[in-house]
Amino acid sequence: MPEKKKLKTQVLIIGGGVTGTGLARDLSLRGISSIVLEMDMINSGASGRNHGLLHSGARYVSSDPISALECKKEGDILKKIAPHCIEETGGLYVATREDKEDYIDVFPALCKKAGIPCEKLSVKQVLELEPVLSPQTVAAFRVEDASVDPFHISLENMNQAIEHGARYYNHCKVTKFLIGSGTIEKVVAKDLLNKRIFEIQTQIVVNAAGAWSGEIAKLAGIHVDMIYSKGSLLITHNRISNHVINRLRLPSDGDILVPGGTVSIFGTTSLRIDTLETIRPTVQEIDSLVKEAKAMVPELENTRYIRAYAGVRPLINEQAFDRKESTDDRAVSRGFSLIDHKKDEVDNFITITGGKMTTFRLMAQKAADMVARKLENTQPCRTAVTPLTSGAPSQMTEAGMSFRLWAQKGEKEDITMCECELISKNQFKELISWLKKSRKTSDLNALRIHSRLGKGSCQGTFCSQRVTGFMYDENYLKEDEGIYNIKDLLHERFIGQRPVLWDGQLSQSELNEALYCGFYGLELEK
Repeated sequence: MPEKKKLKTQVLIIGGGVTGTGLARDLSLRGISSIVLEMDMINSGASGRNHGLLHSGARYVSSDPISALECKKEGDILKKIAPHCIEETGGLYVATREDKEDYIDVFPALCKKAGIPCEKLSVKQVLELEPVLSPQTVAAFRVEDASVDPFHISLENMNQAIEHGARYYNHCKVTKFLIGSGTIEKVVAKDLLNKRIFEIQTQIVVNAAGAWSGEIAKLAGIHVDMIYSKGSLLITHNRISNHVINRLRLPSDGDILVPGGTVSIFGTTSLRIDTLETIRPTVQEIDSLVKEAKAMVPELENTRYIRAYAGVRPLINEQAFDRKESTDDRAVSRGFSLIDHKKDEVDNFITITGGKMTTFRLMAQKAADMVARKLENTQPCRTAVTPLTSGAPSQMTEAGMSFRLWAQKGEKEDITMCECELISKNQFKELISWLKKSRKTSDLNALRIHSRLGKGSCQGTFCSQRVTGFMYDENYLKEDEGIYNIKDLLHERFIGQRPVLWDGQLSQSELNEALYCGFYGLELEK
């Protein structure tokens, strides 16, 4: 019989993405206890598989002006409370000769009507700002887009919540709701790593599982009509631009380039899928993106891409959208849905889904307000004015930050462990010690989530063995744990490399195979 652990909390949050962790933070600041359950690792869904774009709202001025204004307001708040997670790059909307003149003409008026700042630039001005733009550029506008690190945001959310009493469990899948008298009395979950069973007694259950929200609702016998819209993106070997660059047309495939640290992210696609079992980019999607890219930024046709990834937008199928008449999921509102399932005769069950990375704080606030009313808690929301910082060493998610922190401390005795992302031995030592103390465990994938390990151009080829050797030296690993650690990390990294295996990245992959399979013999089964 697997071990059973009984837990008790006021609120159980299902889903460890940016909304779930943001909700835990909001509740903790109101003095409400919570537990967050995530069936994989933090940000493993759409929260960690997006552009990293902090929207100005300009993208939605035509299709969804309400969401556009929400983005504007929430972006301003996040720039104040979490400046360490955001790079204020600014954004550009640029049109080429292929784009429709009628949208170019109405764009500034749409921005003004929606309350989105927008400045017209001459072609000469925009080419001076971003020489990588196509010489076929015919119009340009400047907006207030920015780049945001989604992992840093979610880690700070969860760590601050934990500092105020919240609890968090990775690799924990909810399997059953025990319902009686119109309420969920207990929730049963399974730890997917050690098979331990959790039985959680809670007053409120919040379903913040993103694209999996419909699956969680089924456990309560409730139907939430989800649309699964997959979006695939590419990561470049180096940073292509300094601004967020958007194609000046109605939202479509391959129209946004976002600088993020030392790289740039380009995408996305919108492809309807029927199942969440396999969410991966296809070679056909990648070919389509690269073909589309050159019209806006010619360099993107021949640059080296180090990986591709895909996420699923958690969209609700509303009555205003008839899926039989349209296959364009971009027609679905980017607003969010907050559902009190009291109407479904389950009084203590709430679903929060939809929305965007930019509006997560507002989504969490609205969900927390509903929770607070049910618990008769009168404390106001404080997330818009409380700095989003914690005592965790989460700065290591920012490229190059490790060596800046090292220099600030005046440390001289140190060596580089990750050359691509400039992470030193002492920084890894600090992070590993914190993980062992606060999370009771530490492995290479945990280090990847909390730092830039494996995210550079070598995709873990060299840093994984260096860090593993260091962990053995410090007695963090024993026996053959390191072998399994390296296999898990390289397998996860290879999934993202598979669709971009040509030219430089193919050579990198061949080197990786020669080193780990040819020399170390790690192609053998565990």
